[in-house]
Amino acid sequence: MQNTKIIIKDKGNEKTRKHLEEVLGIDEVLATILVQRGIETFDEAKAFFRPSLEGLYDPFLMKNMDKAVERLMTAISSNEKILVYGDYDVDGTTSVALVYSFLSDFYHDLDYYIPDRYSEGYGISYEGIDYANENGISLVIALDCGIKAIDKIEYANQRNIDFIICDHHTPGEEVPNAVAVLDPKQEDCKYPYKELSGCGVGFKFMQAYANRNEIVFEQLANYIDLVAVSIAADIVPMTGENRILAFHGLKKLNTKPVLGLKAIKKIAGIENKTLTISDCIFKIGPRINAAGRIKSGKDAVRLLISGDTKMADEIGKEIDKLNNDRKNIDRNITHEALRQIGNDIELRSRKSTVLFNPEWHKGVVGIVASRLTETYYRPTIVLTESKGFATGSARSVVGFNIYDAIESCKDLLENFGGHKYAAGLTLKVENVEQFSKCFEQYVCDHIKPEQLIPVIDVDIEMGFSKITPKFYRILEQFAPFGPGNMSPIFRTENLKDAGKTMPVGQTKEHLRLNMKDENNFTLDGIAFSMVHHYNDMSKKIPFSICYSIDKNEFRGKISLQAMVKDIKTDGGL
Repeated sequence: MQNTKIIIKDKGNEKTRKHLEEVLGIDEVLATILVQRGIETFDEAKAFFRPSLEGLYDPFLMKNMDKAVERLMTAISSNEKILVYGDYDVDGTTSVALVYSFLSDFYHDLDYYIPDRYSEGYGISYEGIDYANENGISLVIALDCGIKAIDKIEYANQRNIDFIICDHHTPGEEVPNAVAVLDPKQEDCKYPYKELSGCGVGFKFMQAYANRNEIVFEQLANYIDLVAVSIAADIVPMTGENRILAFHGLKKLNTKPVLGLKAIKKIAGIENKTLTISDCIFKIGPRINAAGRIKSGKDAVRLLISGDTKMADEIGKEIDKLNNDRKNIDRNITHEALRQIGNDIELRSRKSTVLFNPEWHKGVVGIVASRLTETYYRPTIVLTESKGFATGSARSVVGFNIYDAIESCKDLLENFGGHKYAAGLTLKVENVEQFSKCFEQYVCDHIKPEQLIPVIDVDIEMGFSKITPKFYRILEQFAPFGPGNMSPIFRTENLKDAGKTMPVGQTKEHLRLNMKDENNFTLDGIAFSMVHHYNDMSKKIPFSICYSIDKNEFRGKISLQAMVKDIKTDGGL
């Protein structure tokens, strides 16, 4: 069991809180949460609760945007064949679907390409460039990849194939010699918002093209639901432009989604539900991802660009089957990985995890790395063998930059790329052991002890009396939630079982809570994998919980419930 550290956030300036309570007509708890999120005035609160598309930045503020638009306009006016190229994950396939669909509205000499995860690997591939060469393609728009493809772009240049790179990953010391490189993370890029998803960068490119060619914004906004799905699945910060795009993308996803997303909603059994970012992460994203993990990411693009309901439903069913296969594979590999760590004292005592098994399925190592990070809470890399190399995915813990850790061992790597919290890497099989030692040494030298303990950031402490339908209606408007704007977490102390708490689930591993606070206000809740607290509760021992608030729909009846993150018995946390 992992212990958790509880941090209660500072309430912020009292005068500002009182001002927001007054001008917005809200209670102290909600005003405090707004102040904690940097909102201090009525106008800032209005922009937060009603994100406006007018708040999007001018796309031409991004470095090289003018060059990218000029090259695309030349290609279209000269009837060149254009290839839309993207990575095989959710961000990559939604990017390709958005750019391909938008351009298809007025230009038809288009093709798309998704590299094969197994034969080509991540990013721009030589095979992809050869495909462009063989098919008379003179311009490639690369999405969600390419920022480190120095040699590949040189290979393309020798074949007179131009590339426009739209990426959001961290650039290396050198940038590819493409016609234009769009990446707000370039050091000399003045674009005000740095945290766009790959699909978000593609959206800005299309927005710039639309502006230059007097195409109404609404035509591009037809595909904004794809951007919302990419933001959710790639777990980029839910701030600034991302929050605006996600807010309006979710609206479209819930009213008039593109046919491919409509098919996924139907198959996932959520077509009549008001979808949230969480639904995009857990219901929609895995189904799109399953195509690239198990078979081919091209199937995901085929689904997302489909203009025919019957065809979309058919592809959706195929992808749903692949997702079920993926679940079985990742469950088995996760159990195997956990056993491997559990049976090895030396592995258990480390501050990092690096596992390599040549038999593991390449398509799920990222998911397995995430599961291991949840269990052992430390920087984790899971590797398998592909095309004679060890290749895999890395996941980190809050506050620790795993990209820097991997970069410190770059002499042992063939290639790598990614973000602070997630990355991919490839190395020679014979270097795995040495890499594991190098990575562990870097982690030991740089990670702080507190970064190895899961932290729950609590927004505010309160009693259950505050949780009313009106309170929840306003709380819902804090959405969409994600990094930088997480769902508020509350803490309530000195609780007791109100008499109906019970173990639930197939193996009775979860707790269905029925609690009362010290003022006898009651609240129900669900605590996943926390049945070990049941004995104390049944003895009426006081306990405290950290939780978010959610709606529970059961047999047509809607009630509010606590989604419990942590329980500590015997009085306070």
